[in-house]
Amino acid sequence: MEVTGDGGVRLVPFREFVVKVHSRCDLACDHCYVYEHADQSWRQQPKALSEPVAQRVAARLAEHAATHGLPSVTVILHGGEPLLAGPDRLRTLCEVLTSALHGVAGLDLRIHTNGLRLGVSFLDLFAEYGVKVGVSLDGDRTANDRHRRFADGRSSHPLVLKALELLRQERYRHLYQGLLCTVDVENDPRAVLDALTSLEPPRIDFLLPHATWETPPARPDGLPVAYARWLLRAFDHWEARGRPVPVRLFDSLLSTLRGGPSLTESLGLAPTDLVVVETDGTLEQADSLKTAHEGAAATGFDVFRHSFDEVAAHPGIRARQSGLAGVSAECRRCPVVRSCGGGLYAHRYRAANGFDNPSVYCADLRELVDGVEARTAPVVIAPEVAGPAALLASQQELTRVLLARLHSDMAEAGGERGEDWQRSWELLAAVEAAAPDALDAVLDHPYTRAWVLAALDPVRRGRPPGTEPVRQLSALAAAAVVRGRLDMTVPVVHPGGALYLPTLGLLRTGASAEEGRAGIRAADAGFSVREGGTETRFGLSEEGPRWQPVRVLPGTGAWVRPMALEDVDPYRDCFSRPPSPRLDGAAAEGWQRRLGAAWALLHRTVPVLARETAAGLGTLTPLVGGAGAGRGRAGRCGPGALGVPCSAGVRGTALALLTGRRRARLRELTEVTDLYALDGEWLHESPWRERPVPVSELLADAYARVAAEEYRRSEGLGGGDGDGEGEGDGDAIKRALDRLSGAAELTVSGKAVVGELRGEFEAGAGGVAAKDAAAGEE
Repeated sequence: MEVTGDGGVRLVPFREFVVKVHSRCDLACDHCYVYEHADQSWRQQPKALSEPVAQRVAARLAEHAATHGLPSVTVILHGGEPLLAGPDRLRTLCEVLTSALHGVAGLDLRIHTNGLRLGVSFLDLFAEYGVKVGVSLDGDRTANDRHRRFADGRSSHPLVLKALELLRQERYRHLYQGLLCTVDVENDPRAVLDALTSLEPPRIDFLLPHATWETPPARPDGLPVAYARWLLRAFDHWEARGRPVPVRLFDSLLSTLRGGPSLTESLGLAPTDLVVVETDGTLEQADSLKTAHEGAAATGFDVFRHSFDEVAAHPGIRARQSGLAGVSAECRRCPVVRSCGGGLYAHRYRAANGFDNPSVYCADLRELVDGVEARTAPVVIAPEVAGPAALLASQQELTRVLLARLHSDMAEAGGERGEDWQRSWELLAAVEAAAPDALDAVLDHPYTRAWVLAALDPVRRGRPPGTEPVRQLSALAAAAVVRGRLDMTVPVVHPGGALYLPTLGLLRTGASAEEGRAGIRAADAGFSVREGGTETRFGLSEEGPRWQPVRVLPGTGAWVRPMALEDVDPYRDCFSRPPSPRLDGAAAEGWQRRLGAAWALLHRTVPVLARETAAGLGTLTPLVGGAGAGRGRAGRCGPGALGVPCSAGVRGTALALLTGRRRARLRELTEVTDLYALDGEWLHESPWRERPVPVSELLADAYARVAAEEYRRSEGLGGGDGDGEGEGDGDAIKRALDRLSGAAELTVSGKAVVGELRGEFEAGAGGVAAKDAAAGEE
């Protein structure tokens, strides 16, 4: 369920509809939740869905899809055994559903069957209407015959194999959806997996047998984690065989561990969007609830008197749509709840308090999630976490993806702006062919990203993109041509009076109108600008009344490379504090001296951190303020830029470089990797904030403070630098790391980052302790 801005509740529309076409079955499976568990309401249902009910279901479904603008809906034909309805009745249902939804929404038709009656007549019908077929099978004959038998005890296995042989033929293969297998821990998981994969299913679903705290699952060996052990053995075999077939349970766990969505209702915190239609037209919650108690799935609604929206507002449906708020308090505190989601709703039932409990499979789910994570973490961790080169490559790719999105927006704008944009875009393509390194240098300029994001913002708000993107793209093309020394003229559109060439500098033009046009080309050791009939040449590094070049701060030794002093780029205003205006010569020299002394201080006190801080840093922008202005700033820009207070002292500048770069690296990581998911669903006590904070804020604080604490200890500072990141707070950092280690939001990559952070913090504390001990001995 979603809450609207006025405090009301916005319904989560149904997208999956289970339609019972027959309420009886031709097997007597002893683990069936419909016939063998608490709810026996099937006895009062008509055997088959009638045509009037089918017509009403189709009309309600089309109404619901139209109301919510759904692009498609999924309808699963179910039972009992749906094939008992016969081809004619199924044809009628397929016809009325297809007709009702034509022009309203796409229709994804599926059927779930035991396969015993699956023959040519059914498959031809399914091929006509595109009905995908899922078949229940519990493994090889030994495994399958434990539960899936006829009432007289005969095996169903040979008939199912015969049906699957037909389904796998070329003419029907496209209908084959997969196999569903209910786990029995007495079966050999490897033999079960081999038997199922030999039938070449597009997907395998492993299902835990339905159980509750009132009727717990069978555990023949008495182990509380028997089902987890069984599934992990199957997982290991699946891995060893190279994952020959997708297994939805395993794929779902791998997805959530990376920060992605759950792929199954039985795991994860995604809201359910499923409703069941019985053969008489009554509307119910998920069938699995029938395992809890009589009437557990009932809603009191039916298709004749009620819309699907009315069902969506039912308290039972809402309870299964409330995500984290819908699980028990114990589950909300569990670090794996984002992956297991508290387990299937039905499995939480206890007579004393309903569904406000962990799953009866709680221990199994915890061991399963932890087991899959332990087995896959080394290969699942995003390469950007461990490798600076991978992080940089992903960041560079992100800028190009965003620029391509802006190009698409501008192409749709059309008109004169669209033509000017297209001309500059074609020039960029020509530059890329002739001098790719020159174009890369301009695209990888940190503030190119800031410009692209600013240009995309209006489009995201539903407004036209404006003229600024055209101006900036032409300037970007001109800068690339000049850097590449290419023999071509770039027509640029610019605001009257000023033109910034990214990475090069700011040009004062002769135009005084609101907008001007000029032609720029490379010339000698600089470039020339033609405005009207006048052409003027400029040297790239020669500052004058009309040209302010980007200055370069010299490197320090072998480990701090030269960096751009960027104080003219109009898009440098992307930090939380305003940038300083262009520094005059004396101010620039003074800031350069303080930077040199700050780098030397860092290298003397924390040499490893100093090198990490300098690595990848190529652009420094002076910000307004001094020590009181706080830490260094990680802006809304591409990698490699940092905003640093220009009036801070040496120690304040050192701390700003250190903490600002740390925050920038974490921001860069979160832009291209999933370190956490569902940020803000949980709030955590922070040692540094008066209010609880999301995991993102706690991680950002800890990430910067670990480095600041090592610097403080090594330098022997007493604190008080800026926002307090230089104050001694080792105990607070440890508490924050402990909270982060148990945070359910963290992905495998996020846990790796926290693990590295803890290792760094403990190593730093150990080094200082050793130094103190040595001093004491002296």
